[in-house]
Amino acid sequence: MLEAIWIGFAFSLGLVVRAIGLPPLIGYLVAGFAISATATDISMPPEGPSIIHHIAHLGVLLLLFTVGLKLNVRSLSKPEVLGGSTLHFALSIVLILPATLFIFDVSWYQALMLAVALAFSSTVLAAKVLESKRELRAFHGRVAIGILIVQDLLALLVMSLASGTTPSPWALLVFGLPLLRPILYKLLDASGHEDLLILFGLLLALVIGGQGFELVGLSSELGALVFGAMLAKHPRAGELSKSLWSIKEFFLVGFFLQIGIDGLPDANAWLFAGVMTLLLPLKAILFFLLLVMFKLRARSAFLTSISLTNYSEFGLIVASVVLPEWLIPLALTVALSFVISAPLNRIAHPLYDKLCRQLLKFERNSHHPDEQPVSLGDAEVLIMGMGRTGTSAYSYLINSHKIIAMDSDPAKVAAHQKKGIHIFYADAEDQVFWQGLDFGQVKAVILSMNDVEAKSIAAKKLRDTGFSGFIVSHSMHDDEAKDIISAGADQTYLTMSEAGVGIAEHVKQHCFVAKA
Repeated sequence: MLEAIWIGFAFSLGLVVRAIGLPPLIGYLVAGFAISATATDISMPPEGPSIIHHIAHLGVLLLLFTVGLKLNVRSLSKPEVLGGSTLHFALSIVLILPATLFIFDVSWYQALMLAVALAFSSTVLAAKVLESKRELRAFHGRVAIGILIVQDLLALLVMSLASGTTPSPWALLVFGLPLLRPILYKLLDASGHEDLLILFGLLLALVIGGQGFELVGLSSELGALVFGAMLAKHPRAGELSKSLWSIKEFFLVGFFLQIGIDGLPDANAWLFAGVMTLLLPLKAILFFLLLVMFKLRARSAFLTSISLTNYSEFGLIVASVVLPEWLIPLALTVALSFVISAPLNRIAHPLYDKLCRQLLKFERNSHHPDEQPVSLGDAEVLIMGMGRTGTSAYSYLINSHKIIAMDSDPAKVAAHQKKGIHIFYADAEDQVFWQGLDFGQVKAVILSMNDVEAKSIAAKKLRDTGFSGFIVSHSMHDDEAKDIISAGADQTYLTMSEAGVGIAEHVKQHCFVAKA
């Protein structure tokens, strides 16, 4: 019965919300409140909420584990990450504290704890949105995730101080975890590519990382993140992340449901949520100004700020420890912030294009290293996106033409540069990049990015900036290929079809041409 209620409500409302152009997760939030409102009529099992809460917790652990798989720990020490997160945390409390103290009838302690709970941004929503847009490893995605991780660590500190609990002395063993990395690498290599790989990921995220950290008095969320980060440099980290994708997505539906299942809000809860929702623009503006202060360009600062313009599920966790009577108002506040943030993130790039002239005025004269080169020199072919397809194209053409490549993943760029590949960091969706780009001698562009929207944007920008050369792209589906052609590409090749043709050509050459 519980499965029917959960899946039925989530699917139905998710489908309705998607039909009107909003992300399905908003439908899941509404489904949670609908289940709460009709729990008696639909004969919701008494143990239903606790089961959904457990599933939601597993989803969060898996999400943080996959975030850890893509995490560069050294990025947490970057000034824009460490400084931006701590300054924003402190200034947010200063801004929210007066609003909660003077508008609502609360004590100083309650006002302070509410301000702390609302100072965080949602790791779950931001990571999910960035992952769906394939921007987790883009510069602004890495900055956003870094800030969120620092915020989560601050949340864990607040909960420990507020609850009066301290970690077990055994928690010191955590500092020895790097010694286990060679063993984890061997286990990952031995797990193959199918069911054992999935079980290995679940074992680390939920059991060793999640429950293991809880046993020594630390956060299970931190444990899942740490074990993911320990495998981040392994060549198969991406494969492990993909293998867990469907399971993680299914469990995360439970997370969004459980926000609403905790109870229906009353008038005071709606008033509180409404006031706090009105303060969301201040959160975004504060993030933008701080990141620009740390020398980020306006585009990077804007996209990072948009992904962080929401309230956090960690605020609910903090409230459950220190302010349980405020859990429902905070749950409604978080839900409303998701309703605003999710569609806002969908239009983040077009929105920046419209606002870039005003936002560029806030840039500092000196720029962060994410500033991109604008000259392609004497290259004849530009390859945009250096995954497997782009790398294969580069290897094939390098002996006969002058090639230059670009990618929006700095880690991938650094790895290719070590191999002697002529590549630079750039984001095809960056308006500023296109405005100052000098094509030089480039006659052809190969679009091999993963994201279809990025390829369409790149094709359109290439034509808008006056590039008249040949543009070719790969695609997985016919409808996507048509969109890329419409945007300005000359040709598209369906990846799987071309792979089949390539295999057939090898058979023909080996079995028939050779004999002839």
